[in-house]
Amino acid sequence: MSDRQDGGAPATPQVLAPRLVERLAARGATLAVAESLTGGLLTAAVVAVPGASAVLRGGVTAYATDLKATLLGVDRQRLAATGPVDGEVVRQMARGAAARLDAGHGVATTGVAGPEPQGGRPVGEVWVAATGPQGELVRRLHLPGDRSAVREGAVAAALALLLELLDAPPAGGAEQAG
Repeated sequence: MSDRQDGGAPATPQVLAPRLVERLAARGATLAVAESLTGGLLTAAVVAVPGASAVLRGGVTAYATDLKATLLGVDRQRLAATGPVDGEVVRQMARGAAARLDAGHGVATTGVAGPEPQGGRPVGEVWVAATGPQGELVRRLHLPGDRSAVREGAVAAALALLLELLDAPPAGGAEQAG
């Protein structure tokens, strides 16, 4: 599944979310969301789709670093060593959301939306993860633009990543791309 619309323009959350809800519903699958920099926008993009209640179990907005550990089960030592903007952290966020909300699939976002760098990470560094029976995908992105553009781009990237995972054969391996 491509993350582009016809004509080659990047797909938006408004295009990707209905595709995701339709694909999950067709499989009888469920979804849990874990968010940091997107602050609820990812869950809201899914909820905006009619029929989302058939697939969405819920979302956790763990904006503060300590909440990633207490609410989502992210390893505290990992958070102390790398900070919250990290591939393994986002993977654990997606896993934790799926486990705690009893969903078959999890998707997560973390990163720096700006306006200033955070913990040595530049504005626009974003990590997204998706997990499910097909395996796991983790992706690092460098998104341009202001705070709003970075957050919107992170939502689109997370939706596209989960759609990509749904296309993977069952029990596919983990991938981490930079």
